[in-house]
Amino acid sequence: MKRSFAIAAICSTCAMIGTASSALDYRPAPIAQLQGLDKITARISTFEVPVGQVTRFGTLEIRVDACYRTPPEERPESATFLDIADIRDDGNATRAPLFSGWMFASSPGLSALEHPVYDVWLKECLDPANAQSEGGESAPQGQAAPEQP
Repeated sequence: MKRSFAIAAICSTCAMIGTASSALDYRPAPIAQLQGLDKITARISTFEVPVGQVTRFGTLEIRVDACYRTPPEERPESATFLDIADIRDDGNATRAPLFSGWMFASSPGLSALEHPVYDVWLKECLDPANAQSEGGESAPQGQAAPEQP
């Protein structure tokens, strides 16, 4: 009995050491590149939002609170903390919180926005050098986030 307990303890310790050594080294990035799907029109939009700012996608208000990415020499991964609310057009501009949490680029279904009309997911976190070196059309930029009480 003692022997099987000792073997189990050694195996679990080895598993924990293996998990700790494979942890990713996340570094802050100033811009979150998001994609949104309008399920009614079937249009996908890509937009960039600086950390600490807010953007609109349809009736959604999306605030990016943090964005992290791994360095190029490691396995590619990006993670962002988002606050998403639905701004209803009922004359009072009612704000209904929908999502607040981390989204991961490699696992969009792990922590996803649930909305009948819109899907939003993280494409990647960008640093200024990558954001400026990428050509093509410019994506709409976010606005300064309002102060929260």
